[in-house]
Amino acid sequence: MTAALLVIDMQMGMARRSAEGRPRANPQAEDNTAALLALFRARGLPVIHVHHDDPGTPFSKGQPDGEPMPCAQPAPGEAVFWKSTSSAFSGTGLDAHLRKRGIDRLVLIGAVAAFCVTSTTRAASDLGFQVILPGDALIGFDIPAHDAKDSGGRIDADTVLRVTLSLLGADFAQLVTTAEVASVI
Repeated sequence: MTAALLVIDMQMGMARRSAEGRPRANPQAEDNTAALLALFRARGLPVIHVHHDDPGTPFSKGQPDGEPMPCAQPAPGEAVFWKSTSSAFSGTGLDAHLRKRGIDRLVLIGAVAAFCVTSTTRAASDLGFQVILPGDALIGFDIPAHDAKDSGGRIDADTVLRVTLSLLGADFAQLVTTAEVASVI
């Protein structure tokens, strides 16, 4: 079995949201991303980057928010895919790229845990890939509660991440920490 590191949406728009004070989980996600990139590169394992491109917005290809974060800069030769939907598999050719290279396990990291990471994890699982999800290498933000009008609030970032990981770990991914990845790839 061949494992690859799949880095989702680690783009400057995420860093900007954090710098502006948006409540978020995992302030160490950038350090853990850098550590996992170093691990995979040192072992000669594939690293694949998927970036979000929302044309006409600041979060698009060629715009400052669309640029990779310093901790997640693609190295020469690493594949970079651009997506315009939530899942990294939708319309990108990622599935064919992985299968052509015999990759059947994905260590999936990045942003945002409850959105693009969730969509990509579920799609990968549905397509038959084994997904390994180091929860401490995911960025998670707070979200408005569905009943915010009645409850007057938002769901805090740590709770959103906890629920997201609980759902994904129940059926779609093996949950690990960054420190445990070296022993499961």
